[in-house]
Amino acid sequence: MTLTPRDTLVASERHIDVWLAYYHDIADPELHRNYRALLTEEERGKEFRFYFPDDQRRYLVTRALVRTVLSRYLHVQPTDWRFANNRYGRPEIANLSRDECGLSFNISHTRGLIALGVTKHRELGVDVENLRTREVALGVADRFFAKTEVDELATVPKERQQDRFFEYWTFKESYIKARGMGLSIPLGQFSFHYPHERAVNLAVAPELGDDASRWSFWQYRPTDEYLMAVCAERRAEGAPTIALRKVVPLVGEEGVEARVLKTSEGI
Repeated sequence: MTLTPRDTLVASERHIDVWLAYYHDIADPELHRNYRALLTEEERGKEFRFYFPDDQRRYLVTRALVRTVLSRYLHVQPTDWRFANNRYGRPEIANLSRDECGLSFNISHTRGLIALGVTKHRELGVDVENLRTREVALGVADRFFAKTEVDELATVPKERQQDRFFEYWTFKESYIKARGMGLSIPLGQFSFHYPHERAVNLAVAPELGDDASRWSFWQYRPTDEYLMAVCAERRAEGAPTIALRKVVPLVGEEGVEARVLKTSEGI
């Protein structure tokens, strides 16, 4: 692919960048060594605690991606970032406060692809799934989805049910990740519905203590193989723009034109 120079970027409350790294294509051993040089000793040790080579590569590229991308927005060397998980397991910047750097980021990965969303002063969640390698028993929806979603899923033609399941799943994952609370939020206490083919709306049970109008959603097909959802906090200045970028850390990136499947109404 044609890769562009690595320019400094300006994070904005009005914009979200989603960086896509297809890690199966990043196989150069020298590049992997350069990635390891960016990591802390603890991170380097964790790479080789994964049993399967695919998981080792995914972890290595993920850590290099986060460090190099965040350094595009702030004058911080990739080696200088420090991270910690919040009480629910979401990675966050540890050596700069949110007020100091303003950055919000969220990571998702599936077989073959890592997605990293970055914005400023706005809660953000991203989820990506590989539709070719993942298949679920639809009884999972009966156990975890809201009744309205289960009922709607049952009306979908059988050959489309897997895709529809993952439409719901990616939206749900992006929401709980934006909330920063993961699966501590019961998946059946909020639901998505489609007022028409290109629109999505969120409904939230009162016990969650949230306002559905706080959030905007987008769903993309970066390629035919992958489905991705983005959830972002709404702010007074309106809905942000989104740009997708295909990236090889330490090499370069190019813009991606991806089909938008659904968005929140009013965007």
